[in-house]
Amino acid sequence: MRFLIRLLLLVLVVAGIIWGWEEVKSKKWLSFGDTPEISSNHSLVLKEITSLGKLELVRYNFRDVVDQQITRQYLPDAKALLIIQGEAVGCLDLTHMTVADLGESRDSLIIRLPDPEICVARVDHSKSKVYNTEFAFTDEALLIEEAFKKAETQVAQSAIDMGILDQTKQNAEKILRPMLEKVSGKKVLLRYRMKGTIENPK
Repeated sequence: MRFLIRLLLLVLVVAGIIWGWEEVKSKKWLSFGDTPEISSNHSLVLKEITSLGKLELVRYNFRDVVDQQITRQYLPDAKALLIIQGEAVGCLDLTHMTVADLGESRDSLIIRLPDPEICVARVDHSKSKVYNTEFAFTDEALLIEEAFKKAETQVAQSAIDMGILDQTKQNAEKILRPMLEKVSGKKVLLRYRMKGTIENPK
């Protein structure tokens, strides 16, 4: 009879030890029954963002007529009329982002994006042509070169006047935000540092 009692006590002790160990492993005993809150992995979100590099979000195509002129003192002014085609691309350079640009609340992830910029503003020489020249003589090459430079600057400025930077922000909301919400598992709020600018258009 004593042997059975001792065996029963031994079984109860072993069972108690196993139960206690399982409780410790599940952290229920240490956390007093609270369910731990799982936070977003900022490193993962940042890696996903910066891997996109310069994210091109909108493209504007232009067709313009450029009238270029060189004024001479004793000869007729050299003139050239060109039909120019070009493009401007609005983008976000996400490679400049750091962990400091990520903030978190209980159910939201706040991401501060770099300013939208025009990362490309160029003339398509294959689709542009010289329509007419007058009194160009030896200055024709210089005249045409200056006309193309003027056209490239005008492409960038026209894109800004037409709202390419605001359109870049709108497209970021449509394209970037859903992707980041999927990665983080939280509602994403996009914010910007400053007013958008042109930066090194090519």
